[in-house]
Amino acid sequence: MSNESELRDLANKYFDALYTGDAMLFEKIFHPAAMLYCFTEVTPVIMNVERYLEIVRGRASPASRDDPREDRIVSIEIPTPTTAHLRVREIFLPKQFTDELTLVKTAEGWKIVSKVWHFTLRQA
Repeated sequence: MSNESELRDLANKYFDALYTGDAMLFEKIFHPAAMLYCFTEVTPVIMNVERYLEIVRGRASPASRDDPREDRIVSIEIPTPTTAHLRVREIFLPKQFTDELTLVKTAEGWKIVSKVWHFTLRQA
């Protein structure tokens, strides 16, 4: 499987984990040292992946609310054999997100090491 195919597969797992609230799937695709950032609001959100997984485990998923699913890969860049960038968009009502994911290729495959997101409010 090519690097691009592997990254598309990871993006689809990311979308599935977001939609279903599957923290175990997130654990498989995030590096344990990953960090997450959002500066959309006045108070920035900065957290490690462990804290993010706690949030995922404690919230209702879009699937559980029967929300529509809209997700897509905007771009894939592979600047080196061990680094890549994914720009993706998805909804988690009432918000629409653009996520910038930075990945590294490890012995276990591609892993997300950082997530930086921005959101806008969207009507259902």
